[in-house]
Amino acid sequence: MSALISAQALLPLRNQPELLLFDCRHDLSQPEAGRQAYAQGHLPGAHFLHLDEDLSGPKTGRNGRHPLPDAQQLASRLAGLGLDTGRRVVVYDAQGGMYAARAWWLLRWLGFSTVQVLDGGLPAWLRAGGPLSTQVPSAQASSWQPQPQAAWSVDADTVLDNLDRQDFVLIDARAPGRFAGEGETLDPVAGHIPGALNRFFQLNLDVDGCFKPAEQLRREWLALLDGRDVHDTVQQCGSGVTACHNLLALDLAGLPGSRLYPGSWSEWCADANRPVARGASV
Repeated sequence: MSALISAQALLPLRNQPELLLFDCRHDLSQPEAGRQAYAQGHLPGAHFLHLDEDLSGPKTGRNGRHPLPDAQQLASRLAGLGLDTGRRVVVYDAQGGMYAARAWWLLRWLGFSTVQVLDGGLPAWLRAGGPLSTQVPSAQASSWQPQPQAAWSVDADTVLDNLDRQDFVLIDARAPGRFAGEGETLDPVAGHIPGALNRFFQLNLDVDGCFKPAEQLRREWLALLDGRDVHDTVQQCGSGVTACHNLLALDLAGLPGSRLYPGSWSEWCADANRPVARGASV
């Protein structure tokens, strides 16, 4: 199963009982915007997942802006909305997949594999003539249990140790300006983790907000990897959200095996003892 599904392919499936839809719309500057947009109209049957409340864990001030949620708590939340073996999940947003990709990665991290991102999100659905609903669907809870993939992520200590060991290379999904330490608006310190490369997540998308063709993504990512094995890479961003967009793009490109640094720059820069680099990617 591809990690993406088009709006045209989803339309005839929307009434199938095994389909489970999650609306992941969000705005980092207005945390209630996604919930409000959901109330105004969403794909029929879709449940809402909030980035801060559902797709992230509690913040301590030192673990980043969107730390990973507790696996069992997230699994219980999703099971309460009907997640179960045999279901087919489609996640979507209206921001080119930047939040839906986080949900996609988390579901797979929990051990649930039949999950797809709606390519182009809500705009593509509307372009395809898809209907919207304001009705909040009912849910039949299940007893689904996760099988978390602990090896899929690394922590800050591992990243710090790697500055000397060089076992993997970090790839930062933030915009080039923020990576270089210019125009930082979200975190108190500007810059990036020393040695990181930069791959702005929006480079994965075409002008219509859909993902580029798989072969084009593969060419672009292989050029960035420059002979490195993808298993020797770790994806990060500001808070572990858009890094998942790069992980999704790698999956589409036929290059799975990279890991996630969930805390990302917001966790890294919370400790003044950790080194900071500035300037463009080498």
